[in-house]
Amino acid sequence: MSPSTTTSRWIRWFAETTLADIPLVGGKNASLGEMYRELAAQGVQVPNGFAITADAYRDFLSETGVDREIERILARRKPGDVTSLQACGRAIRHAIIAAELPVGLQAAISQAYEELCGDPELLLDVAVRSSATAEDLPDASFAGQQETYLNVQGHGQLLEVCKRCFASLFTDRAISYRTDKGFDQLEIALSIGVQRMVRSDLASSGVMFSIDTETGFKDAVLINAAYGLGENVVQGSVNPDEFLVFKPTLKTGFRPILQRRLGSKEFKLIYDVGGGRMTRNVPVPDEARGRFALTDDEILQLARWACVIEDHYSQKRGTFTPMDMEWAKDGLTGELWIVQARPETVQSRKNLQQQETFELRERGDVLVRGRSVGERIGAGPVRVITDVSHLSEFLEGEVLVADKTDPDWEPAMKKASAIVTNRGGRTCHAAIVSRELGLAAVVGCENATEVLRPGQTVTVSCAEGEEGRVYDGRLQFDVQRLDLECLQRPKTHVMLNIGNPDEALRLSFLPSDGVGLAREEFIISTSIKIHPQALLDYDSLSDLQVKSQIDRLTAGYTDKPGYFVDKLAQGVATIAAAFSPRDVIVRMSDFKTNEYANLIGGQPYEPTEENPMIGFRGASRYYNERYREAFGLECQAMKRVRDEMGLTNLKLMIPFCRTVEEGRKVLAEMARHGLVRGQNGLEVYVMCEIPANVILADEFAEIFDGFSIGSNDLTQLVLGVDRDSEIVAHVFDERNGAVKEMIAQAIQRVKAKGRKIGICGQAPSDYPEFAQFLVEQGIDSISLNPDSLLRTLPKIVEAEQRLGR
Repeated sequence: MSPSTTTSRWIRWFAETTLADIPLVGGKNASLGEMYRELAAQGVQVPNGFAITADAYRDFLSETGVDREIERILARRKPGDVTSLQACGRAIRHAIIAAELPVGLQAAISQAYEELCGDPELLLDVAVRSSATAEDLPDASFAGQQETYLNVQGHGQLLEVCKRCFASLFTDRAISYRTDKGFDQLEIALSIGVQRMVRSDLASSGVMFSIDTETGFKDAVLINAAYGLGENVVQGSVNPDEFLVFKPTLKTGFRPILQRRLGSKEFKLIYDVGGGRMTRNVPVPDEARGRFALTDDEILQLARWACVIEDHYSQKRGTFTPMDMEWAKDGLTGELWIVQARPETVQSRKNLQQQETFELRERGDVLVRGRSVGERIGAGPVRVITDVSHLSEFLEGEVLVADKTDPDWEPAMKKASAIVTNRGGRTCHAAIVSRELGLAAVVGCENATEVLRPGQTVTVSCAEGEEGRVYDGRLQFDVQRLDLECLQRPKTHVMLNIGNPDEALRLSFLPSDGVGLAREEFIISTSIKIHPQALLDYDSLSDLQVKSQIDRLTAGYTDKPGYFVDKLAQGVATIAAAFSPRDVIVRMSDFKTNEYANLIGGQPYEPTEENPMIGFRGASRYYNERYREAFGLECQAMKRVRDEMGLTNLKLMIPFCRTVEEGRKVLAEMARHGLVRGQNGLEVYVMCEIPANVILADEFAEIFDGFSIGSNDLTQLVLGVDRDSEIVAHVFDERNGAVKEMIAQAIQRVKAKGRKIGICGQAPSDYPEFAQFLVEQGIDSISLNPDSLLRTLPKIVEAEQRLGR
C-alpha cells in the first residue's frame, strides 16, 4: 500500500483511487488507480504513483487570478478562425506558466514525490501525465489533447512540468476539441499523474487495443511496438511492428498470434543525459530494425492483460467495453507494465448492423502505398503541410499530406477529404483521429510528401484490405449502405469465397455461415512470394540473384522453410479466426505449374507443360517427389493453425483429385505431418471438379467428409473447353445442360451417402438463377464471392419459398 500521509485535497495515491474518482483525478488517473488496486491480483502490472487533483488545479487558477485572465482571453476568440484560436491558446498558456504555484501546493507535491522515491537521497525519474476531468468518456476520448512528460527528475523539474501540464489544457487542439464536443472551456479541470518511469528507453513500448481498430472485430487484440519510450508510437513518429492476437482461444491456453508485421522503427526515444532536455530521439541500428521489438511470449502476455482489463471494465460498466492501452517494457528488469488504459471510443460505438461499404469502380496509377485506416475512400486536391504554422492555408475538401500529425493539427484535419502521412501505424494520432472523423487515411507511406504534388488530384483508397493506396486522379467509387437486421436469411447455408486475409475481419460481418473456399494461392503469391522448394533448398541454391531476393523477404528467419510455414499459417489463421466458430474450408495449394514457376526461385522446379490446366496440379503434386516435402510445409502450417492456435473450425480441402487411390495417398501424406482425418475433429473435403468425382462419388465419399463443387473446372472438363483459351471462350457456360446434369448427379449421389456437398465455383456468384437451380437440387451450401452475396441472398430465399421450405 502506498503511503497516505500526503493524502489531502491536492494529492491522491493510485492505491486510493478508483473509476468513481474521475471528477477528482480525471479519466487517466482514475483508470490507473482502478487497475493498480483491482488487477494486480490477476498479474497486471501498473507502476505506482499519485495524482495531483483537479482541486489543486482550480485552487492554483483561483489563487493566482489566472482563471479571470483566461475568461478575458477566450472572450476575444473568433469562432472558426484558426489564427484567432492560435493567439488565444498561446496567451492562456503563457499566463499559466508565468504564474507561481501556491506554496502549499508546491510542498504537497514535493512531499508526495519524496514518498514515491522512498529514499531521501534518491531522485526517482517519473512520468508526468495530464488527466482531464472530461477525459476517456464513452462519447469523447480527449486522447492526446494534453501533454505527457517523461524522465522528469527532481523537485524543481517536477514542479515546472506540472505547470506545463496545467497549461496544456489550453493547447489549440484541446480548445478546438472541447468546442466541437460542446464542453465549457472553464468547466473542465486538469489533474496530473506522477508515476514511476518504466525504463522502456532501454527496451520497447507501444499501444494496444482490445478490438480491431479498423473493422470493430471484437475478438482480436491489436498491439503496436517500437523501441524506446512510447511517445513515438502514440504520436506516429515511427512505423511500428504490429501484432494481432485472437482472444477466444488465447483465453483457453492457445498461442493464437494471427499476424506479425515488421515495422521500420526508424528512431527510438531515449533519456537525454546532460543536454538540458528530458528525452531525445536517436536512430535505431539496421540490425535491430530488422527484428521484432517483442518476443512471442511477450506478445501473448500483453494480449492476456488486454483481455483481463477489458473484462474488468466491461463488468464495471455493465456493457462490452473494448480498451485502448499503452504498455512499456523495462530494459533493466525485462518486465512488462501497463501505463495507461482508457475505453476505445470509435469502433465500440458503431452499429454493426448498419454496414457501409466502399468500392472503387475503376483503377489508376498507384502513387504511394501504406497502411489503410478507415475502410473508406476519399478524393481531392493534395495539400502538403510541412509545418504546423502552415495549417491556416489548408482548405475544406483537400487531401492533407504530411510527415505525421499531432493533436495541434486537428482543426485542419476536420476539413480534410482524406489524410496521408509518411510515418505512423494503425494506432498513431493520424489513424485515431481519421477514424473518429470518418475519413480515409493511409499512414506510414514513407515518401508521400515527396511523391504527391501540391494541387494534384488524388483518390485515397482504404477499401482494398490492409494496404492503403493513393491513386492518381479522381476515381469513381460506389458506396453501399445496408441494414443487416432487415435482411432475410435462407435455410441453405450461404458461405463466402475468400483469398485475401486482410479483408477477412471486415467480411466476417456479412451475413454468411462461414467460408466455403479460402484459397492458399493468394497468401503464397502476395505474402510469401517464394517457391517452397527454393526455401527448402536454400543452402544449395546457385542463383545468387534468387538467393538475394529470398534473403530480403525472409529477413529475421534463419530457418527459411519456417518463413513459408509462418506466413501461410498467419494468413489462414486470420481467416479462420475472423469467422470462428463458423466453418472455414481451406483449399490446399492449387497453382498450375506455370504459376508455381513464376514464384521466386520456382523456375528450376517446374516442368514446362502444354496444358498446365490438366497437368501437374492439385492432389497429384502432394505425394509426388517433386513437391512432396513442399506439401509438408503446407501441412505444418495447417497443423499450427489448428493445434497451436486452437482454430479447429478450420477444415481442409483437396483440389483436382483424379482418383480415389490418389485421395488415399494424399491423406497418408497429411497424416505423416500430423494432420489425421478425424483426429481433433479434423474434416477433409475434396473438390468435385472432375467428372470422375461425380461418377465415383460413392467411393470418394468413403475417404472424404464432404464435397465442394468447382463449377469452373467441371464445366471445362464436361464440355472439353480450355477455359484459358480466348478462341473457344464463348462455349464455356456453367448453365449448359450437360454441366447442370453433372452437378445434379453429384448432389444426389453425395447426399445419398450421408456426406455434405456445397459449391464454391464462380457460377452462383455470376448467375443468381444458377443459385436457384442449386437450391432446387437440395445442395447443402452455396459459397459466393463477397461482392455478389447481398444480391444473391434474396434469390436463394425466393427459391426456398417457391419450394415450400
